[in-house]
Amino acid sequence: MAGLFDGLEMGKRALSTHQLSLNTVGHNISNVNTPGYTRQRVNTTTTHPQKHPSGLVGTGVKAVDIVQIRDLFLNRQFRENNKALGQWTSMEKTLTQIESIFTEPNKDSLSDLLDQFWTSWSDLANNPESMAARTALVEHSNLLTSGFNRLYRQMSDLSKSVDNDVVMTVQKVNDLAEEIASLNQQIARAELGGQKANDLRDKRDLIIDELSQYVDVNSVEQKNNTTTVYIGSLAIVDGVTSFKIGTRKTVAGESTASAIVWAGTTKEIKNLNGELLGMVETRDRILPDYMAKLDEMAQALIAQVNGLHQTGFGLDGSTGLNFFDPLKNGAATIAINFSIANNVNKIAASQGGEVGDNLNALAIADLRYSQVLSRGTATLSEFYNSLIGELGIDSSKAQGLKENFELLLNQIENARQAVQGVSLDEEMAQMIKFQHAFDAAARVITTMDEALVTVIQDMGLVGN
Repeated sequence: MAGLFDGLEMGKRALSTHQLSLNTVGHNISNVNTPGYTRQRVNTTTTHPQKHPSGLVGTGVKAVDIVQIRDLFLNRQFRENNKALGQWTSMEKTLTQIESIFTEPNKDSLSDLLDQFWTSWSDLANNPESMAARTALVEHSNLLTSGFNRLYRQMSDLSKSVDNDVVMTVQKVNDLAEEIASLNQQIARAELGGQKANDLRDKRDLIIDELSQYVDVNSVEQKNNTTTVYIGSLAIVDGVTSFKIGTRKTVAGESTASAIVWAGTTKEIKNLNGELLGMVETRDRILPDYMAKLDEMAQALIAQVNGLHQTGFGLDGSTGLNFFDPLKNGAATIAINFSIANNVNKIAASQGGEVGDNLNALAIADLRYSQVLSRGTATLSEFYNSLIGELGIDSSKAQGLKENFELLLNQIENARQAVQGVSLDEEMAQMIKFQHAFDAAARVITTMDEALVTVIQDMGLVGN
């Protein structure tokens, strides 16, 4: 009798275990398109055997736990390369915007305006007494100075925009850190009994993956099943507590920038990576470098043209005048001298003051061929072309590295999904296997039940 009841219990355990496996397969299939989901499997083991005169007799199967199928090495590789992708994506975006500001080679770009400026001086040299030539020179000079002003202003505005992006990204990092801390708390509570909160763990890992896009993160799982997340050597999430990062305004010359610090302190975070590093690099190094070169170019133009213009004479006999306003000595403010803008007769085309003298206008026109930049090795146009070439190289490099890391990240993600992703074909095969096992377990219970009926109802009736 005891043996038959043991058989019923064995069948019941088998039914329960295979039903759990079927439910887990169904859960996998349901989440085939869920971002961050990791396929699950039921671990099973034999139950404790019973002693019998013939030896130890097995008592069936039981489910031990439900585990995630993960590759921790691929997860680390994904996050490391996600940081690099975030950095170069951010830099490529800003460099593309800088290229669109310069709009080279196009009509009315700075190189075109500079050519028109020199040509206007040549036209004036051909007819130094022409009011039309003088007026055209002033117009083209104003267009050139406006071109410098516009480029510098737009890059300054772009720098402020990148700084705003830094502030918003810092807030995004804080929000993600809070979510991780909240999930840590939920996981710790759910796993007090020893079970694994797999779905909550998937959410936590997905958020850490996202966080790695913005900053340099490393994560370590603790004994209480919470995960500590570090930026560099300091924790931004420790158990159920998250620590905020913030920004502090710093002044650099006439501009301000948001330094990334630990909230409530002045300690700057040096271990940046991901998008935040790309933003800080473009804001603090790349944009200031191009703006400084524009300044250098404008200052050289002002100094060279003014130096010659001061020695010449206008139609009204005026001399010693600057062509460009010397108090506005930079790309942001460069402007033609107000006196000349309002009286074109003051343009010093003459070198000696005689009627028809064009030597000063010729000398200024010839400045286009003077090597006044890069330690006397480049003309203004060559210096500007070098700047545009450098921008093209920087942009191409950023785009190439972004594409390389995208490709590498896709390869890692494909390898990761091959391990932890849900394959519908594999899950269907598992479902059929567990279905047959479930049917067989049900058949065991039916057989044991029929045997019990025989024992209870039919035994002792023979011969009556």
